Amino acid sequence: MRAVVQRVSRAEVRVEGKVVGKIGPGILALVGIGLNDSSKTARALAEKVMNLRILDDDQGRMNRSVLEARGGVLCVSQFTLYGDARRGRRPSYTEAASPASAQPLYEKFLEEIRALAAPNGLVVESGCFQAVMEVELVNDGPVTILLDTDKVF
Repeated sequence: MRAVVQRVSRAEVRVEGKVVGKIGPGILALVGIGLNDSSKTARALAEKVMNLRILDDDQGRMNRSVLEARGGVLCVSQFTLYGDARRGRRPSYTEAASPASAQPLYEKFLEEIRALAAPNGLVVESGCFQAVMEVELVNDGPVTILLDTDKVF
């Protein structure tokens, strides 16, 4: 699985003009599912995202996770994270899981995120799987981190 995690002051996702997920300060996670991913990788990525120390502490240093900072979390599925544009100009998506395989793993990822967030009462929102979405955000910092459970980068 792959994720682009951005520290945001606010973010929202819309489907057909309607807001389906919205948060204030916290993190936006764009999530892609690969061919070889499993429930185990969904759990590992969720734990990494929720414990990533990219939010400021009292001294203004990136030293807190979203759990510690009590921020919001917005998750959006994005198969294009598996786009490979090393050859030619049209990305290949052969390493992305099919929608039938990816959706249950994305739902598992969300389940794990919500389980980690629940004890702290954090807001967790999401987009709609396989929908055409508009994502609007204010990147705070800017801070953007790339994660890959296969440690490709």
